[in-house]
Amino acid sequence: MNILWGLDHAFVKEILENWSDMPKPAYNTISTTIRILQDKGYVAHEAFGRTHRYYATISKKDYQKKHLGNVLDNLFSGSYTNLVSALMDTKQISNDELDELQSLIDDSKS
Repeated sequence: MNILWGLDHAFVKEILENWSDMPKPAYNTISTTIRILQDKGYVAHEAFGRTHRYYATISKKDYQKKHLGNVLDNLFSGSYTNLVSALMDTKQISNDELDELQSLIDDSKS
């Protein structure tokens, strides 16, 4: 999804070319994943003969909200406190990020 948001519209070949993680997945893997995202309504396509150019049908912000809500409900019993606590326990959140979170909290209270 990040690649599609970045490129706006892309063929599977272009998604593969912009894949930064190594090793890169197979062309068929990306094609299958895109079709699954399309079945879920997150992606649509424009046909060009027998090939398709894909684009996101949901904004990154809306996608994040939807999936964060699922993660929050399924893994942390709907508790943001449990989520942040888990990040802190596993050392996956830096002091700078904690300061940013505190700033966001302070601003939202105003």
